[in-house]
This record gives sequence, structure tokens and C-alpha cells, in this order.
Amino acid sequence: MEPALYVVATPIGNLRDITLRALDVLSGADAVAAEDTRHTAHLLKYHGIHARQLIAVHQHNERGAAEKLVSMLQQGLSVAFVSDAGTPAVSDPGALLVQAVMAAGLRVIPVPGASAAIAALSASGLDAPHFLFYGFLPNKSVARCTALQGLASHPYTLVFYEAPHRIVDCIADLGSALGGERKIVFAREITKLFETIHACTLDEARVWLQGDANRQRGEFVLLVSGAEPESGISAETECVLALLLEELPLKQAVQLAVKITGANRSELYQLALQIKD
Repeated sequence: MEPALYVVATPIGNLRDITLRALDVLSGADAVAAEDTRHTAHLLKYHGIHARQLIAVHQHNERGAAEKLVSMLQQGLSVAFVSDAGTPAVSDPGALLVQAVMAAGLRVIPVPGASAAIAALSASGLDAPHFLFYGFLPNKSVARCTALQGLASHPYTLVFYEAPHRIVDCIADLGSALGGERKIVFAREITKLFETIHACTLDEARVWLQGDANRQRGEFVLLVSGAEPESGISAETECVLALLLEELPLKQAVQLAVKITGANRSELYQLALQIKD
């Protein structure tokens, strides 16, 4: 293998959700760096892989471990880096290690695979063209609400990770900050035995969670629909359109309103239908 840091995505639950390339890298690397060596040892054993060297790299030792791994790479060795689940450095350790390797002028090679956020999005049914991945919200309610207020106006699907012991309080804050009418999709224990995908409004979410204690267990991805875009039609333009509709057929009124105001024809047409109704 080429001397490089291979950033390897691993399963988020089901141990068979791993790519053939990832297995090749893990079996061929001179060393495997892991967030939790015991957890990774179980994964390797399941797939019949015997790591030449297993090195712990977690949030408490990442800077120090990075120096050791950079030295190994400079000696021409290859290192595969994995987190406990999913894609490293995405709400997991790894970013500092990658920075150190790049700063040393060495190569970083991604080996893509499982991601809880993408898996949840694919099964959510939310059809917004864009999404904003936030990851974990702050632990405390005040800080959490402050963060959510900054996200409230975004028209994108909002994607959060949440732990079971905070899920009820988090849902309450989501409803308060974003409004109870927004849609939320719970993606719980993805790819695991008790996987659950459930969609409802934020107003309904707390009742659903409390309807069964098991619904509050496990790891969560929360997907919340984005803010509805505000109409670009001003009050003056609406007034012009209303006056024209009193004298002209709908299509003619819209065409003339577009010429007078320069507003979007599609928005004016929809507004004209509402006025007529």
C-alpha cells in the first residue's frame, strides 16, 4: 500500500455494511489507528482481519497520537484510521489527525462508506434540495435554544445527532425554537436490530416519544424540515395586482402586474389565485 493516512468509514451498526475496499485497506495497512481499539478489534475479528498494529486515537490523545502517526508515515508506512462507527472526523475524532498529516506534506486518502446522516436522509422522505448537517447540539437547554434560533430561518433540511438521555429535552427545544408545525423524522438505531424511522410534526413528536419508553433508547439522527421561504412580493405589488384583478381577467392582470412591478410571474400567479379564491 502507498504510504498514506487512509480515512476509512466503518459500519454504523450492521457489521456487514463495509466496503470491499475498506476491508482491503484494513487488512493491508501497516497499522490501524482507532477511536476505541476494543471496538475496532471486534470489527476486524468479525471480518477475519489481523491488524499488524492497533493504535488508540481518540479525543483525549489525538494531538499526541498524531505526532506518532506522522512519524510512521514519514518512515514509509501506511496507516488506516477508523472511528467507532461511520465516517471519521464527522462528529467524531479525526480532523486534528488529518490536519497534522496534511501539514507534514503527507497524503490523506478517504475510503468512503457508511454515514448515519446520509443513511437517515435517504430514508426520511424529506425532499428539500439542500440539507445542513449540524451534528450534536449543545448539551444545555439555553445554549441549545440559542443555536436553534440561529438555524430557524434556514430553508434547508436540518440534520442533528442526539443521545438518548437528551432526546426528550432536545425535542422540546426544537419545537419551541422552530415551531411545532415543522416536520421531524426520527431515524433511531439505523441498521441495528431495533431500527426505527418515524415522521411527524414537532408538535406530535413529544407524545410519540413518550408513548413507548423504548422509543427514547439508542442513538438518534433527527431531520427537521427547513423554514418555508418567504414570498418576495411586497405589499405595494400585492395592492397593484388586486386592483388589476378587479378590472381584468386573471392572466391579463398577472401579465400587466409583472410589467408594472417586475415581480416574479409565478409568485404573482399563485397570489392571484389566492386573491380570486
